[in-house]
Amino acid sequence: MRSLLLDIHDEAYAGETDPFYSRERFSYYVDLWSSREDWQCVSGWEEGSPVGYAYGSMFKPGGWWKGHHRPSGLRGPVYAFSELMVIPKWRGTGRARKIHDALLEEVTAGVVTLQVDCGHPKVKALYEGWGYRKVGETQPHDDSPLYSVMVRQL
Repeated sequence: MRSLLLDIHDEAYAGETDPFYSRERFSYYVDLWSSREDWQCVSGWEEGSPVGYAYGSMFKPGGWWKGHHRPSGLRGPVYAFSELMVIPKWRGTGRARKIHDALLEEVTAGVVTLQVDCGHPKVKALYEGWGYRKVGETQPHDDSPLYSVMVRQL
């Protein structure tokens, strides 16, 4: 599964020169998230080839995104939707939403949260169309982009 995730990442970020988006850097996050006890991952396939994937896990009680404070009114378990990646040829076809929804089918938390690069307003608008709302911004690492922190009730 790890190789599949990294290969899809490479295709999604082909031509990107920023070291933050390198395979080596991303492999660290794949290993970090997939080592969580309740990590879940789904992949989408079309014509015998991968379309994309999504993964995430529950935050520990009281847990939240690095560099951002958990919203004060947010109570109960929260699912951290860590990655949604679709191969470029399948973008804009509705596959991302299907993969997103498939990952959340089994989630029992009342809230899901994700981060989206502030430099991608179309992606943020897509998530807003799926019911997410922005609750703040964070830059979890010195070399990372600024992210919008978004939440959605389940």
